[in-house]
Amino acid sequence: QVQLVESGGGLVQAGGSLSLSCVASGTIFSINFMGWYRQAPGKQRELVARISSAGTTHSADFVKGRVTITRDTAKNTVHLLMNRVKPEDTAVYYCNADGVRYRRAYDSTAVDSFWGQGTQVTVSS
Repeated sequence: QVQLVESGGGLVQAGGSLSLSCVASGTIFSINFMGWYRQAPGKQRELVARISSAGTTHSADFVKGRVTITRDTAKNTVHLLMNRVKPEDTAVYYCNADGVRYRRAYDSTAVDSFWGQGTQVTVSS
């Protein structure tokens, strides 16, 4: 199977920077997209930014100009840097790996999407 483990987050002051990292482990052959989503209390999960295996990035309008997403394809890691954070950035941030081609049990190959367990980010004003 595949596991995603996130690190970073915690308490950040408004106007400061937030750094999140995620590593995917397992017998992984390739990953199409890696990215970050967030979910605030009472709201739906929403995309923050994601990056393709070719390095093409896409970010949500609410973070444009404030976020940088990078990826190490060989190490199956993705990093998010968000600057000038605001109290409304407070949420649980989830790492996502989409289009993961990996080895399952019994020597079979599968393609699936996986999520990390989430990391809380709180921005204080």
